[in-house]
Amino acid sequence: MINEQIRDKEVRLVSEDGEQLGIMSSRDALKMAMDAELDLVKIAPMAKPPVCKIIDYGKFKYEQTRKDKEAKKKQKTVELKEVRLSPNIDTNDLNTKVNNAKKFITKGNKVKVTLRFRGREMAHVQQSRHILDDFAALLEDIAVIEKPAKMEGRNMSMVLTEKR
Repeated sequence: MINEQIRDKEVRLVSEDGEQLGIMSSRDALKMAMDAELDLVKIAPMAKPPVCKIIDYGKFKYEQTRKDKEAKKKQKTVELKEVRLSPNIDTNDLNTKVNNAKKFITKGNKVKVTLRFRGREMAHVQQSRHILDDFAALLEDIAVIEKPAKMEGRNMSMVLTEKR
């Protein structure tokens, strides 16, 4: 809120150079801002009384968008990578898939391990659960199970994330 939009009876006023000017009525604060040819901007609306600052509103808005952009640059998005397995996978193939998953996890991504069943493989779903358990056991030094193994249609999947 700026200038006339501020409807509070009393406000804590801060000058443009950060100096505390004390608590006063919002009308007096607005008058001081007009004398300085600047805007009265409500900085902390939840404080008792609300904190207002005498500043150039356009410059304030620009600084705020710049800070937001800077914060957005620094934040990292976590991707969900998928590793697909089949019930009759060999040990060396499983080790290769484990190494791929290890790379994904060390980069900070989550890994969804999917065990695909096709045709008659659907009859032996429970016997194949150990493949996912072994996969998790091979990665237990760097990863934890976020979502345990669960059947979803013809696929059984679980999600692994980096250990904190």
